Amino acid sequence: MNINITARLEQLSVRLKELNRLLSSETITADLSNYRKLARECAEIGPVVELYHAYQQSERDVKTAQEMGVDLEMREFADAEIRDGKEKLSQIEVELQKQLLPKDPNDERNIFLEIRAGTGGDESALFSGDLFRMYARFAERQHWQIEIISQSSSEVGGYKEIIAKIIGQGAYSKLKFESGGHRVQRVPTTETQGRIHTSACTVAIMPEVSEITDIILNPAELRIDTYRASGAGGQHINKTDSAVRITHLPTNIVVECQDGRSQHKNKAQAMSVLVARIRDKQTREQQTKQAAIRKSLIGSGDRSERIRTYNFPQGRITDHRINLTLYKIDQIMDGDLSELCAALVSEHHAEQLAMLGE
Repeated sequence: MNINITARLEQLSVRLKELNRLLSSETITADLSNYRKLARECAEIGPVVELYHAYQQSERDVKTAQEMGVDLEMREFADAEIRDGKEKLSQIEVELQKQLLPKDPNDERNIFLEIRAGTGGDESALFSGDLFRMYARFAERQHWQIEIISQSSSEVGGYKEIIAKIIGQGAYSKLKFESGGHRVQRVPTTETQGRIHTSACTVAIMPEVSEITDIILNPAELRIDTYRASGAGGQHINKTDSAVRITHLPTNIVVECQDGRSQHKNKAQAMSVLVARIRDKQTREQQTKQAAIRKSLIGSGDRSERIRTYNFPQGRITDHRINLTLYKIDQIMDGDLSELCAALVSEHHAEQLAMLGE
């Protein structure tokens, strides 16, 4: 086993002993918050240390079998024990590496999905509508809920921009690698000569921040405007100033919400999106710094980075980050993203394992 991984496992073993000592203290429940924190840490590293002890025991068993093999009468039995022991060691090592992979604290969170039309005019707006339907169908397959926060429809169909909230366990873990530039190659419905056009949209996946207090917002740095909602929505929504626009002055991030009838609800939704965008900006800045040291297999997370091409004439989808091409465009556009998402997660884990061994 890699020396760095072994050192990490030894540290966890020492830490588990310390946690058990602290949790057995008579005064530990005096501070329930601290007690829960220590108990949670103990529950997290306990199985890893137990697996490490099993690995150490298997190492001892192999060594004993090797010593036994010196006796000619026992060699056949010893060789079989050594083979079994080494196979078990290999299996435990793989499982230990998986257990040691750093956990993303956002993996189980709900997400905000933002899709914006880019180059390509009307065709880009139509493609943004297709992408939104793809993610909505995927959410349905996962039995997740989807709520539209705001939308700016195109005259020909699709969206200039749409923001939605996807509510479901593990939503971020499965869709977090969708952020980036999505390119489409197809013959637009408006094309009379059958020429293939190339258009693009940008997708942003941001985890919902559980509490607004996670990001400290200074009210003096917020400009909140209310205005009359436009578009469909009935007489009430068009006659009252229910739409809300919030501008975060330090970052110049602007969020608008006008889909709800209640100004209060629109403001709350806009504030949630704003907090998620600020957290996302902070995360991307941090990732950019890390990427300067080591480029991730899954990409830098830069929104301008082209991550995927959807080629309709050839019926294929190519993810450029992992050089994966799938000839099942109809199924994928209907929300069958499981194979694509699993491949991206696998590559991410491979990258994490490489970093773990350094």
